[in-house]
Amino acid sequence: MNVRLTRNRAALALAGLLLAAAAPTAYASLDADTGPAPTRGTPYVETQLFFGTERPDGGPAVTDRQFMAFVDQEVTPDFPDGLTVQNGRGQWRDANGRIEKERSYELILLYPVTAAGVSDREIEEVRRAYEKAFAQEVVGRVDDRTRADF
Repeated sequence: MNVRLTRNRAALALAGLLLAAAAPTAYASLDADTGPAPTRGTPYVETQLFFGTERPDGGPAVTDRQFMAFVDQEVTPDFPDGLTVQNGRGQWRDANGRIEKERSYELILLYPVTAAGVSDREIEEVRRAYEKAFAQEVVGRVDDRTRADF
């Protein structure tokens, strides 16, 4: 019985060593580059615009109704294929150095890379129109290349 117990312990020890030796290789293969990710969709540009709602002159904040009317009049005609509006809370340092915390909107636009030149001009017009209409110092903008499939 001692011989059998000793063999079982030896077999278990050997199995444990083999598993321990193989584990780093198994985990490494999970991290290994197995080739390029599948490419789907068409090259697009994603633009995020950030619209604050508090007015620096102390006037009333931009309402949901006002903002959606702005989108309908100023954005939709140039981007009729679609857009996304998200509500947010944001903060930034204004021109006087104060931290402003306010309700905000994020507008997301996707458009083909081939339309980037025209879309850039239209987006800049949207930014200037909002700044003028609602007495804003700036409308934030972030652009990123991506792929989209609809």
